Amino acid sequence: MKLLRQLCRDRFAALCLCFLTLVAAAGLLAPLLAPHDPTAVQMALRYAPPSASYWLGNDHLGRCVLSRILYGIRPSFLWVLVALALSVAIGAVVGFLAGYCRGWTDAVLMRICDVMLSFPGYVMTLAVIGILGVGLDNILIAFALMKWAWFARVIRTSVMQFADADYVKFSRTLGVGHVRIMFKHILPVALPDIAVISSSAFGSMILQISGFSFLGLGIQAPNAEWGMMLSEARSVMFSRPELMLAPGVAIVLVVSAVNFLSDALQTALDPKLFASRRETRPGLAAAAARPGREVA
Repeated sequence: MKLLRQLCRDRFAALCLCFLTLVAAAGLLAPLLAPHDPTAVQMALRYAPPSASYWLGNDHLGRCVLSRILYGIRPSFLWVLVALALSVAIGAVVGFLAGYCRGWTDAVLMRICDVMLSFPGYVMTLAVIGILGVGLDNILIAFALMKWAWFARVIRTSVMQFADADYVKFSRTLGVGHVRIMFKHILPVALPDIAVISSSAFGSMILQISGFSFLGLGIQAPNAEWGMMLSEARSVMFSRPELMLAPGVAIVLVVSAVNFLSDALQTALDPKLFASRRETRPGLAAAAARPGREVA
């Protein structure tokens, strides 16, 4: 809650958070918000310009571009969020075990992470897709399999900073169980760091899945996805540039909002960065100085 209050003091970060929340809501409610069926082919409306019924026009098969943008939120944003959550969960379990238990447990788990991290991420993702086949499900599986090791190593470092704290040692002396110590004493203080690394990876994962779909390795037709929409509009990029504009702007806005929010999270967690931002942004300083509000 304290972290959320600090984010809300930064108007731009709050704006990015609200924008991403609206994007997620639009993806969940796409069947209700989309004006037309995103897969309905109407060759009579092929390359039709924007109109009252089709706000963003129609593509090469006469499909509603706006409806496809809304439905494209699901694979490009929501399902990537699910893959990110799965990767972070696996990485958190491994990172907590390695950072808290130390010894041979840490050595074995970190050697496994070293093996996973020794291969280039894109190459291994392509290898997994080549083995499992193209499709959104296989890309998400590849993300979960390849990215957990990076999260595990970063989370391990964060856990090791708190595992030797006095209150943790005192809890061990009192006979408190290790699982309870990790959930009650270490997880709450490590959670902000996990949020920062997760948000920083989220934007790159969106770009990656859009890139794979652009190459034809991601979600397959007739389903909608932003990267695939860009690929479909390549042949008319000079005569009908607006067909690339809509999905391109959607990717840029979402990834930019995620990156700005990640930067705000890092600033909120670093007292020095937060203080410097207060000095350069009078509005934030005034909000932080109001009575009854804490400043990190």
